[in-house]
Amino acid sequence: MYDQARTVTNAVAVNEGRYPDVAPILGAIPLTNSFQLFPGARENGTTALTYLLVDPTASVGRQRRAAQRYADRYFGPRDNTVGVTGSVPARAEQGDIISEKLPTVELWTMIAILAIVSIAFRSLVAPVLTLFVAGVGYLMTLSLASIADRFLGLSTPAELRPVVVAMLLGVSTDYVVFLMSSLREERARIDDPRDAVEGATARSAHIVATAGLAVALGSGVLAVAASQFFRALAPPLVLTVIVALLVCLTLLPALLAVTARAAFWPGAQPRVPVGQGRPRVLEGIIARIAADRQVAGMVVLGCVLALVAAATPVSRMDLGVSFVASLPQDTAVRRAATQAQLGFADGILSPTILLVEGDGLARQGKALRTLGDELRAEPGVAGVLGPADLPVSRRYNVFLAPNGGAVRYLIVFSDQPLGAAAIGHVDELRGRLPAILRTSGLEGVRDEGLGGDTEAASFIVHSTEADLARIALAALLINFLLLLVFLRGAVAATYLLSASVLSVAATLGITTSVFESVAPGQGLTFYVPFAAAVLLLAFGSDYNVFSVGKIWDQVPEREVPEVLVTVSPPTTRALAAAGSALGASFGVLAIVPLLPFRQLAFAMAVGLFIDVFVVRALLVPSLIRVFGDLSFWPIRTRRIGPDREDSSFGGLPAPIELEKPRREGAASS
Repeated sequence: MYDQARTVTNAVAVNEGRYPDVAPILGAIPLTNSFQLFPGARENGTTALTYLLVDPTASVGRQRRAAQRYADRYFGPRDNTVGVTGSVPARAEQGDIISEKLPTVELWTMIAILAIVSIAFRSLVAPVLTLFVAGVGYLMTLSLASIADRFLGLSTPAELRPVVVAMLLGVSTDYVVFLMSSLREERARIDDPRDAVEGATARSAHIVATAGLAVALGSGVLAVAASQFFRALAPPLVLTVIVALLVCLTLLPALLAVTARAAFWPGAQPRVPVGQGRPRVLEGIIARIAADRQVAGMVVLGCVLALVAAATPVSRMDLGVSFVASLPQDTAVRRAATQAQLGFADGILSPTILLVEGDGLARQGKALRTLGDELRAEPGVAGVLGPADLPVSRRYNVFLAPNGGAVRYLIVFSDQPLGAAAIGHVDELRGRLPAILRTSGLEGVRDEGLGGDTEAASFIVHSTEADLARIALAALLINFLLLLVFLRGAVAATYLLSASVLSVAATLGITTSVFESVAPGQGLTFYVPFAAAVLLLAFGSDYNVFSVGKIWDQVPEREVPEVLVTVSPPTTRALAAAGSALGASFGVLAIVPLLPFRQLAFAMAVGLFIDVFVVRALLVPSLIRVFGDLSFWPIRTRRIGPDREDSSFGGLPAPIELEKPRREGAASS
């Protein structure tokens, strides 16, 4: 009881101006769970808290410091003070955690890249080259970003700095893997290392450049968002991709020309041309798909059904804005929040404010009490504080304006105030508010409205949903046009883009399902599905260009089944290495112990796995085999050789005997 009494007396002193050094704190509202002063409290006589009314123009850091100073100076050891909590301290704590963990994210991302590239190429030199190129790109991006921030005011939101780091290191590794995979293929055909580097660069540079353009344009569509949060993310992502691409296309070939003989050391130099050597599992699967159109159709059906089933939970995906609930349990802000919620209700930290303005409201005591009762009866409401609920409220005009022309109610929900469930409750309350005011009998009301963190979270979520529709349309259009120009086939562009969309939908469905269990009622943090969808769609087009581009390069001279058998397996292995490195780069974000980062890390890692090992390895080769000549409609017709049309694309009898390329010096029959 002593602790709770001190809470009230300190708040009264602040309101009376007896604590002059608490700026920017303007006032305080004390609240205890004794004597049912808060009717919806879970406990009685255990907990007290103080709502601090702070100057809204003060920075987040200044507000947190003022609150901490208030707690430190005016509560002693006997008060059993747990700590300072709420959305503002939580946001500041998130920034501290991100800054603290960013070097660890960078370190483990580099370790993951080294391990994956080393295994993929069975080399100790290749990962060193990869890391060197990525490091140069990283330093250049930081320098250019600093210049852009200084002169153009383009800065990355603090919450997403680790995302940009993961993007930079992952994309750089992607393009290094693409070029080195081409070099490995050339070394199997050409003895001279420098000629092999020149051949690999000539064969793959245009594909890598187009793939990088796809990611840059796909990420750049964030610029059309209405939200400043997302618009601010577009420039650093585009800059990251462009710099990584330029470094890979200029610095890497020069490094490979110098180290070509040792690029794959200490593993054996690749001497078996693509398509020869001991068959592997992937070659066997692709051979079955290429040989029989019906088998390809069955693979398409199976992949599509599996992806659609995985995407089903998207229909129940909810969005939230996570501050306090995203923090680790051992942080002071989270501990204080937990104790406050145990003593009162889950929504106690951020009550929703109802402000009603009108003439003579102070004289309508009965109607004001009825309005409070009506609000308490609303779904999801744990308790309401109004003009008659606190002893100090009238004296200090906490809930009623001095002129009687405005009244304030604090509405506490039974769910986390920034979670999806609370946002649903505030949406319902907003819709029913006019009817509630009429039922209360309150007269002379000129205006009413809701405020507070939950209302702000509702605005953010609905704005994000509107942005998602706008950006999805822009992203689909840009990716389709890019594929159309590169592949010169409308049908191919359509089914490849559709495969990418299915992959993204399946990823979001799986992510929704997992985090419904991990953090029930919270929903996905509003920017997680948004950022994941844009990035995965961009990378899907990137991988479309790389995988299908190599097939398209050989289609005019060779039968498509043969091209699939010889080109798809090594291309898929390169994509597996690149996708694994990129997935690891984003997966390492889970080191940051904040719920949004773990959601994004999971979504990106799962999405890239699905894209590489389901869509690129199985679905895309099967679609190419099924659609055949129709893939090029209506732009061009495939020709084999200089003079004759080929009408068998996609229509070859099955099974077929594929002629393997002959090694130089091999005897011919």
